[in-house]
Amino acid sequence: MKVLVVADIEDKLLYDFFRKDRVAGVELIISCGDLKQDYLDFLMTMVNVPMIYVRGNHDDSYFTNPPLGAECIDGRIFKYKGIRFLGLGGSIRYKRDCKTMFTESEMNSRIIKLTPRLMLSRGFDVLVTHSPAEGYGDMTGSYTHKGFKCFNKLLNKYKPMYMFHGHVHNNYGRVKLTNKHPSGTEILNCSGFRIVDIPDKE
Repeated sequence: MKVLVVADIEDKLLYDFFRKDRVAGVELIISCGDLKQDYLDFLMTMVNVPMIYVRGNHDDSYFTNPPLGAECIDGRIFKYKGIRFLGLGGSIRYKRDCKTMFTESEMNSRIIKLTPRLMLSRGFDVLVTHSPAEGYGDMTGSYTHKGFKCFNKLLNKYKPMYMFHGHVHNNYGRVKLTNKHPSGTEILNCSGFRIVDIPDKE
């Protein structure tokens, strides 16, 4: 299944200079957060496929003004065409009054609460987050762009095919956009946009 994954940056190739051939064959749009509702509405209209999303650390407005027609998978498992997506939005907490920021302990608690559902679904195939896993695509020396340790435990336990994230913009400098996790999971920084062909489930 071909998916369009977006995060953080309103890419001109998809917005100002949109061409249908760039998204040919895309069956699902996935947003990893920190994008304006108008941009997501535009993509849903132009690509004309369903969208799922998690919230980024700048997406508190989504609680009162969510992207219309898109499915929020933050804190839940969503199955589409046989592929199981697990959504965990938000970033490491660096401000007090923000609904989309979490301490390491808080994010770990969110994962623990999902355990019964993960057992019922027999794991998941794609982890959709805003923040990276610690050590795999986060920024050394930048607390606001620190990844979550508990994501590593989650990947090691369930070994999904992919992890999609944003938060660390690809214009920050020397950012590694693709990482191979010890679990075998391919971790992709989707800041801007990426088109990914997820293998069909047998």
